[in-house]
Amino acid sequence: MTYVTRREHFSAGHRLFRPDWDDRRNEEVFGKCSNPAGHGHNYYVEVTVAGDVDPETGYVLDLKELKSVIQSRVLALVDHKNLNTDVPFLHGVLPTTENIAIGIWKQLVDHIPQGRLYQVRLFETEKNFVDYRGED
Repeated sequence: MTYVTRREHFSAGHRLFRPDWDDRRNEEVFGKCSNPAGHGHNYYVEVTVAGDVDPETGYVLDLKELKSVIQSRVLALVDHKNLNTDVPFLHGVLPTTENIAIGIWKQLVDHIPQGRLYQVRLFETEKNFVDYRGED
């Protein structure tokens, strides 16, 4: 099995806040991330596809095709957006890094042209990231 990865970037804002909690509880759980004005991140997303190498092309899949899928299914929807209000696939979801990674997976899983989606890795900061590999 061979794994190929494409890395992309997007910028977006969000607020971690549960409306069913009071401000004090939101502050205790989410800290500065519950700021009513929100805050932003420069996210990096890595999409890994697993598959066999095609003996004719030498590819698991053409990375130009993967780039195109990521652009149309994810980046076009999240880049320079408010993740709480502007992104259909995150509607009604608390936009933690974990939930964003799961949402990205769902956007991509049935649209990978060759091989199979193996992992979505989402960096919220240089030091904080999440790996999601689908449901077992």
